[in-house]
Amino acid sequence: MALKRKTGFLFEEIYLWHDASMGAFPLEPGHHFENPETKRRFRDLLAVSGLLEGLHSIKTIPATEDDLARFHTREYIARIKRLSAERGGEAGEFTPFGPGSFEIALLAAGGVIRAVEAVVTGAVENAYALVRPPGHHAQPDRGRGYCIFGNIALAVMYARAKLAVTRVAVVDWDVHHGNGTQQAFYEDPNVLTISIHQDNLYPANSGNVGENGAGRGIGYNLNIPMPPGSGGGAYLAAFERLIVPALRRFKPELIVVASGLDAAGFDPLGRMMLHSEHYRRLTRLILEVAGDVCAGRVVLSHEGGYSAVYVPFCGLAIMEELSGIRTEIVDPFLELAQSWSYQELQSHQEAAIDRAAALLARIK
Repeated sequence: MALKRKTGFLFEEIYLWHDASMGAFPLEPGHHFENPETKRRFRDLLAVSGLLEGLHSIKTIPATEDDLARFHTREYIARIKRLSAERGGEAGEFTPFGPGSFEIALLAAGGVIRAVEAVVTGAVENAYALVRPPGHHAQPDRGRGYCIFGNIALAVMYARAKLAVTRVAVVDWDVHHGNGTQQAFYEDPNVLTISIHQDNLYPANSGNVGENGAGRGIGYNLNIPMPPGSGGGAYLAAFERLIVPALRRFKPELIVVASGLDAAGFDPLGRMMLHSEHYRRLTRLILEVAGDVCAGRVVLSHEGGYSAVYVPFCGLAIMEELSGIRTEIVDPFLELAQSWSYQELQSHQEAAIDRAAALLARIK
């Protein structure tokens, strides 16, 4: 039986009010992929399962413009603020937003900061920040891929500036490459950034193995681009052979996970084959290594995941593992997903892992 842990959970109703549909459809208006439903249903399943009652609520406050300026340019911040006060607009690439989204994005960035603060100060053992809009694609001077501000990058920078944290590891299991987080720390040897993602999905030509850091940061950015169709066998092998060893070598004081749930087999924007039990096992591996190297200090920040039907079951599995509380909810799609062919590690997937694993020796 899993040990019950003091797990924090952060969510605000106002996150659901962010409008990402502005100008997104040239034909008849419809639901944007990045819409509130996946997050709402995730939170609601936690409530229906009874698990929400066992979590420790973390309240957010907005990030300040000075917080944002640790990563973003003042000009970019001012532009988003101005457009948000008018009718909304486009933050950069595939990142439309409506009126008021600047303030909501401040609360999303502030939410991840507060979750990190709660874990670092010992208020909770680990935490999940169910925030919106997401953040791992945002760059200093533009939004990308539905992301306005770099939530995780900003939280890591806050922890280092305000919480006396020196070494942080970021593990990004979103199906898309975490290009913004990579850019934030590309020359920094004190932040290990790891992204496992579908090869060349989004952003285009981003996240290849050769992007391994620069300057003093050489070796501290690891990309694991996986072939489309990779399932649990490939992901577990990548974690066991590369990601967990990298974390053990680096010995961070805090691990932050970019928790995109779009590598699940039912997601409309990815072509991977994970299911809820895989997310449970990946979470367990993170907790095990965190228990050994950083007193269990783990924060997960929500990123992608676009199946309103399936994201909640993946999220519940993660929260059950984080908290050590198993509910009676059964994933109704699990048996089907477990029956899919090629869930086992394939030779071409193993070759991709081996190419990335060759870079392990650079981590000190």
